[in-house]
Amino acid sequence: MQEDIIIQISNKIKEKRKAKGITVQELADKADVSKGLISQIENNRTVPSLLVLVNIIRALNLDMNEFFNDINQHKQAAKVVIKRKDEYQAFEKENAKGFLYKRILTRNIKAGPADIVLLELKAGAKRSQIVKTDAYEYKYVIKGTVEYLINNEKFVLETGDSIFFDGRFGHKPANIGADDALLLVIYFFQDGEK
Repeated sequence: MQEDIIIQISNKIKEKRKAKGITVQELADKADVSKGLISQIENNRTVPSLLVLVNIIRALNLDMNEFFNDINQHKQAAKVVIKRKDEYQAFEKENAKGFLYKRILTRNIKAGPADIVLLELKAGAKRSQIVKTDAYEYKYVIKGTVEYLINNEKFVLETGDSIFFDGRFGHKPANIGADDALLLVIYFFQDGEK
């Protein structure tokens, strides 16, 4: 499991272009590609060929080593990832008025099936025992305040926060809020077993 390198590259192209005050069209002209291709690359909708990527980096007047310096393909992923709602990264997939995309988490997971569920926790609901699942677990708090105990460490999540962890770690949730809580849960099962 690691951060997707392609998304890191796409984000860096956009970040460097904006920092230099270059428009998408100007970058496209300098790299000898179409404006649409630059837009698709920056918004993670297509993977650039090596030649196109090199041309884009050169068009941005960047050193190759500098560009790839903090693109990390061997980064040790955190065992538990908490994302607060104000940390979600806004991005534009297409020029469509009223559409706001926010990237919460990007990870490569070698997994089998995925199971997507809604979990409602009544006020005061909690598990008495630690559980484990053969899945990576992603949980988004739609409403409420939920505490997760994972490997004897407590994490408190409010509405809009999310958590991602390896379900093989012992864990248990508890609704510590005054009202019912609602979570979107996605299980990424390992080895095709569910």
